[in-house]
This record gives sequence, structure tokens and C-alpha cells, in this order.
Amino acid sequence: MKVLITGAAGFIGMHVCERLLARGDEVIGVDNLNNYYDVRLKEARLARLTPEARFRLARLNIADRTAIADLFAREKPQQVINLAAQAGVRYSLVNPHAYVDSNVVGFVNILEGCRHAGVEHFVYASSSSIYGGNERMPFSEHDNVDHPISLYAATKKSNELMAHTYSHLFGIPTTGLRFFTVYGPWGRPDMALFLFAKAILEDRPIDVFNHGRMRRDFTYIDDIAEGVIRVLERPPIPNPAFDKQVPDPASSWAPYRVFNIGNQQPVELMAYIEALEQALGKTAQKNFHPLQDGDVPFTHADTSELNRITGFASKTQVVDGVKRFVDWYRSYMHV
Repeated sequence: MKVLITGAAGFIGMHVCERLLARGDEVIGVDNLNNYYDVRLKEARLARLTPEARFRLARLNIADRTAIADLFAREKPQQVINLAAQAGVRYSLVNPHAYVDSNVVGFVNILEGCRHAGVEHFVYASSSSIYGGNERMPFSEHDNVDHPISLYAATKKSNELMAHTYSHLFGIPTTGLRFFTVYGPWGRPDMALFLFAKAILEDRPIDVFNHGRMRRDFTYIDDIAEGVIRVLERPPIPNPAFDKQVPDPASSWAPYRVFNIGNQQPVELMAYIEALEQALGKTAQKNFHPLQDGDVPFTHADTSELNRITGFASKTQVVDGVKRFVDWYRSYMHV
């Protein structure tokens, strides 16, 4: 297959590209290598992909309507995976326009490209953050998600709404994946595991929010990449049992689906930190703080739908995943 994947220099993007290349696909990567975090890390990820003859990079911004339209017209991909986005909940409180440009304008540009190129399946990154103020656990795709508590979450919800519209109007099969706290080697420097490891090794205290009373569905990157590939191979079809009088948010009369993709085994934040301390061989100094604006204290993914459709099941335990991250971190950072 010829697969176009945006955010190819990103954390999840690089791992998914490697999976696609390993199975023999032709991969067109799209990334603008912005400076939201250290560009050298993005370049190092790309260095793992560029030796592959079946990989090529288009360095452009998905918010550039003309450039994206030209790329789709030139490449005519069969499948598209959109992982490009302005990430991070907290940064959305500081620079909201970056989220609108990338996550809304850029997303529409990709949808339009899919429409005119006749793409067979469009898979895109949503987020567990769209569950917002929901407190019923575990989070289910069948639950209402109309109460986001961050702009980042609101843009991801808008992606699902726009994707449904294009599935309805133009028959494009679209699948949204609600990722739950992805971690592992080559992860983003603004995420907790990277920040914690760096601080502990430098003998600096770590900031622990909600006074440590957090529980997250931490999901290892290899499991995430496996789930993305499994979903890509199964374009959605209309749900023949869909009832417009009692609409199910997870499916549609159109070829549209959303799935949770998580570990389905929430872990206490303090246990996560303990696993990191064990892997590093050092104890963290901890500064405890209240819950941050836009953040949620607990996440828990119900992945039964993804398992039913694709057979996906997360395999990596947190203690193993954290150890693999630490091994990578020591190597990459030369510590």
C-alpha cells in the first residue's frame, strides 16, 4: 500500500512508520519539524526512517492548504494516518491559536485531501482527554463526550465531528483512535516520564500534581503502534443497527468509528514513579502540587470494542515499559 502519515517525525508517528515499512508499504511522511520541543529529537527519529528506500519525507505544515492539496494530488495515497497535531493539554492554556491552526485547520486540509484523492481509509489520532468531565469508569466510546475541559480536548472532539461529516457526505471510511497516555522510547520531552527521568538523574525534585492522587491508563508505544496498524487494515462500514433516535457516539449510519486504545489497567501515578525509580536506581525528590487546570485525575480505557473488531490487546506491563524507556533514555542522552 501507499500510506501517507502526518506527524512522521513525532513519537507515535516514527513507530508507526517503522511498522508500515517493515511490512513492505510505501510511506510518505509529512512533518514540519516545528520547535514545540527539541528538533534534534525529531531529526534523530527521522534518521531511523530515511535510510529506507520506500520512505520519503514531505517537510510541510498541514495548515498550508495549497501544499497539502498539491501533495495529495501528486502522491494519491491509498490510506492516510493523521498523527500531526499540536499536542499537550497545558500548552493549550498558553497558545490556543496553535491548536486551532494545526488541529482544526490542518485537519480539514487532510480531510479535503482524502476526499479528492479517493482515499480508502483515513485513520486519525483523537485523545482520551475528550472524556473531559466524565467520571464513569472505564471510559467507553458509547458515552457522551460533550464536556471537554481543555482546548486541546475540544479540538480532538472537533476532529471526530468533522470526520463523521466527511464519512456521511463523501463516503470516506474514517476511524478515530482515542490514545491513552502513551509512553516509551523516543517519547516527547514534555511528557511526565521524560521530565521525571531527567530531573531524577540531575538530582532535581519532580513536580507531582494532585498530590499524587492520579491514576492513568499508561499505554506502551509498541502496543499503540500495533493497534494503529490493526485498525488501518479494517476500514469501518456503516452500522446497520444504528438508531437515529438513540444515537451511539461510537458508530454511525456512515462508515465511521471511534475506538479507545489503551492498556485497560490504570496505574497509580506514585506506582509509575516507583517503577521509574527502580529502573533508574535512584529515589525521586517530590514536590506535591494541586491538580492543574485542564487536567483530569483518572483515566481508564474500555478497549473491548477495539478487541472485538481487531483482536487488539495491550501486552506491556508498566514496569517493563518504563525499564525499556530508561534503557533508551540513558543511551540517547549519554547518561
